[in-house]
Amino acid sequence: MLYDKLSGRRVCCHICQRECIIEDKQTGFCKTRQNRGGRLYTLIYGEVSTWRRAPIEIKPVYHYLPGSFAFSLGSVGCNFLCPGCQNWEISFAPEEQLAVQTEYIAPEVAVEIAKEQNCQGISWTYNEPALWLEYILDTARLAKAEGLYTNIVTNGSLSPEALDALGPYLDVYRLDIKGFCQEAYRKIARFSSWEGILAVASRAKHHWKMHLEVVTNVTPGYNDDLKQLGRLAAWIRGELGAQTPWHITRFSPRWRLSHLESTPVRTLERARQRALSEGLEFVYLGNVWAHPASHTYCPGCGKRVIERTDWGQVVCDLRSNCCPECGTGIAGRFA
Repeated sequence: MLYDKLSGRRVCCHICQRECIIEDKQTGFCKTRQNRGGRLYTLIYGEVSTWRRAPIEIKPVYHYLPGSFAFSLGSVGCNFLCPGCQNWEISFAPEEQLAVQTEYIAPEVAVEIAKEQNCQGISWTYNEPALWLEYILDTARLAKAEGLYTNIVTNGSLSPEALDALGPYLDVYRLDIKGFCQEAYRKIARFSSWEGILAVASRAKHHWKMHLEVVTNVTPGYNDDLKQLGRLAAWIRGELGAQTPWHITRFSPRWRLSHLESTPVRTLERARQRALSEGLEFVYLGNVWAHPASHTYCPGCGKRVIERTDWGQVVCDLRSNCCPECGTGIAGRFA
């Protein structure tokens, strides 16, 4: 799906905003799509590297059926090159290893596994789901017909055309925003079209009415500038809404950034306070053991309305999406 034929058997891929121009017999940046004689083929349709039954909270998604489980699966490849990627073994697998590291799971089989595992939804995660567009589309159609919710955990770089293909079948859009300037995206992801990521997120929210939550993994020296994080918070409030959950997560040393220290908790707490001062109502800290900011508090009276533990246990004390104490509405789906 989503490519143009060019002269000389070249093609231009429109799955993501890189829009790679690919020569015959070559692959694009992500190594998952190959030009064969002027036609573009996916190399990873249904090829699963990792799957498990997982709580929706660990995506993290906090305001959509808390306590539910999603059949979570991923493939290989990525269109970013983040030096601190926690899943680098599958995101940057060499092209020749793709078939070795995966098993084929047909769309109808994925849905059956989700039901057998007593999952309420399906989540495409672990590597960048945009690269799996055709497979997600086929599986999501079946999932929705069976009453399952659908979720992608994405870096947000999918093209507007890819989003629109998924739009009728996608419930939850869990988005990474790496930073709030071109320099941060070039440094973290080797990607320059950061404003396009924001535009697609806005379309997911307002045109397709998807439930949207944002994550920013705060990495020392890369995107921990408080002013930049404040501008990001203001954008979320202004464009996506004050009740859009923002998860500010703690960087843990991985891959090419294994020499760095973990993000100081105090840095995350300052960022959270800045976000609250910008008008966001639900700002969470992630990857921090037993922190009070992992719970949901009513923005009206401050009552703790959802309590979470690091073991995936959730206690929800809402009444028809409202605080039982003061009646303030809480955005999301809770039943």
